[in-house]
Amino acid sequence: MSEQKDRVYAPGMSWRQPNDAAPDFIKAKVGINVEEFTAFLKENEKKDGWVNFEMKESQDGRYYFELDTWVPKAKEEEDDVPF
Repeated sequence: MSEQKDRVYAPGMSWRQPNDAAPDFIKAKVGINVEEFTAFLKENEKKDGWVNFEMKESQDGRYYFELDTWVPKAKEEEDDVPF
C-alpha cells in the first residue's frame, strides 16, 4: 500500500515548449522568478545542501516539476549481530 503525500510545486518556476524554429535538442524553456524561487529553495533545502525535483508527465501529456520529498528510512541497528 502506498502512502498518500501532499504534492509540492515550486513557486516562481514555469516552463513552456520551445517555438517551432528552435533546434530539436532544445526540449523546453524554463523561467524562474529569482526572489520566489530562492525563498522556496531555502525553505526546502536538505541538510546536505540539495533540493531535488522530479519531472513528471500529467495525464494530459504536459510535463511539470514536483518537489522530491522522499527521505530514506533510517537504518535500524541490530543488537545481536553475529560478527
